[in-house]
Amino acid sequence: MLKIDAHQHFWKYNPVRDSWINDDLQILRNDFLPEDLSPILRSAGFDGCITVQSDQSEAENDFQLMNAEVNSFIKGVVGWLDLQADNLDEKLAYYSQFKKFKGIRHILQGEAQRDFMLRPAFLKGISKLKHYNLTYDILIYPDQLTYTKTFVANFPDQPFVINHLAKPDIKNKDIATWKNNMEQMAKFENVYCKLSGMVTEANWNNWKPDDFTPYLDVDVEAFGINRLMFGSDWPVCNVAGRYQQVVEIISDYFKSFTQNEQSQIFGGNANTFYHINE
Repeated sequence: MLKIDAHQHFWKYNPVRDSWINDDLQILRNDFLPEDLSPILRSAGFDGCITVQSDQSEAENDFQLMNAEVNSFIKGVVGWLDLQADNLDEKLAYYSQFKKFKGIRHILQGEAQRDFMLRPAFLKGISKLKHYNLTYDILIYPDQLTYTKTFVANFPDQPFVINHLAKPDIKNKDIATWKNNMEQMAKFENVYCKLSGMVTEANWNNWKPDDFTPYLDVDVEAFGINRLMFGSDWPVCNVAGRYQQVVEIISDYFKSFTQNEQSQIFGGNANTFYHINE
């Protein structure tokens, strides 16, 4: 079974396009490319990764697919398409011919309209993904979870995965409302969750592994072992820790679980969700 980092990014830094990288994130104002990640992955014992879009453009798809074509350790690409476009079918047909093009993500967390995912045209676009065997990565903040429950209820056969535990406020130990909403989300059996992005929601300079335990407890109890997957969120994780620290948070938490359960978290579920071996 391949050991997979189910969530990371590559980019050639562009200050205009990547304006989301503010002064607090200045460590990310650099190029982060496959040759940078490859030795880090190998040293941590991973066989490969899923690279996820960070720019909402078709140029991003082409860039990531080019990376995947020449780097066998990149097992899949989660790209972006305008799901509200009139020519969406044409675009889906084109990109789905690439074996490593696995799914779509829209940066819902950044939309001023917090229930953007409930727009009729967006819903229509999501309805087309299953035909092309494509997954959908859900990137939201906790305030959008109530809308997201309505969103996923429309598509019982569409594979979804929540990114970064829906970004709970770990820094301030805010958990109650998020916990209730995640438990509701987990009732949809086609919804998975990535154990990723946690250090960036904690106190960057002063987090402890125990800070994450209550949130991991919620997800394990709600989703079970077979719908959770590890993701590093490299290089974004660099703002609050090193790659190996992010791995250790999850590996230490699951060390009392069976070897098979650990293998599911660190690759098995990602292999299944993203059809890596197909």
